[in-house]
Amino acid sequence: MDSAVKFFMTWFLTLILFLIVAAEHDNNDVQGSEVITVSEGGDVILPCSLSTKESVVEKLFVWRKDGQKKNVFIYDDGLHHGNGFSGQDDQFRGRVSHFPEQMKFGNVSIRIINTTTTDTGDYTCDFPQRNGGRTFNITLVVVPKPIVTMSKVTDSGVQLKCEVQGAFPKPELRWQNCDGNILDAEEAEISERDGRYHITLQTTVTSTTTTCFQCVVQQKDLNHETGSTITVPEKLFVDPCGKVTIEGLMTGIVVGAGLLVLVLVLLVFFKFITVRRVRAGTQKTDGDNETNEPLKSEHITV
Repeated sequence: MDSAVKFFMTWFLTLILFLIVAAEHDNNDVQGSEVITVSEGGDVILPCSLSTKESVVEKLFVWRKDGQKKNVFIYDDGLHHGNGFSGQDDQFRGRVSHFPEQMKFGNVSIRIINTTTTDTGDYTCDFPQRNGGRTFNITLVVVPKPIVTMSKVTDSGVQLKCEVQGAFPKPELRWQNCDGNILDAEEAEISERDGRYHITLQTTVTSTTTTCFQCVVQQKDLNHETGSTITVPEKLFVDPCGKVTIEGLMTGIVVGAGLLVLVLVLLVFFKFITVRRVRAGTQKTDGDNETNEPLKSEHITV
């Protein structure tokens, strides 16, 4: 009999504990947990909604980044960073907003505009005043847009450079023309600093049916791509017999400007010499006229 009572009491207490935990979990449930990617410079929405869809207009919720170190956005019963609420990290100042019309449905998502690679990281959405304060996690990955330039022009063609700074995770780069045809490229130069990758990829293009080329950055793990396009002037695709380089063009411009300055200096110099000679001749003529003037006779009466 005692064993049956003990078993019943144990079962009953376990059931009560389970119901309490389940109720607490349901009351503090926050939907979703995912990885979001966005191209550098773009806008992104970080979602966070209560499963109960209850109004949070008069509640407190907090968005933070990287282990509670940075305040991204704080809302407290109508006060927030957009209307004078202090404490927002400088990195996000003026770039984060929420959706007031959705708060009555438990939606506390935020929008971050003009994203940069430093925005990459782990974000949390939290309701501190709710029992337990369950946290909702999101990982944001900002894929940097590549910087494309013309490095030089040689007898082999036009050399194009593609640079990506501060990428994570490690991306793959490729050159292609604007028709989508992949181009041969040199071996990529890769370095890593503070867990972020800095990559340079160069290719040499020749005159083809297009002068439009694109460097593509691909994050296979995230199923995300971004790219930058460059158009090469047709005049840079020269005859192989004529060696034209950007450095040569700049040198030519400098030499031409130097010659022009030299010509102007010589003109001023010769003008100065000519004026001096004319003045000297004029003064000499005046002196001769004074010397050749006939002497006046003096009449003496005896």
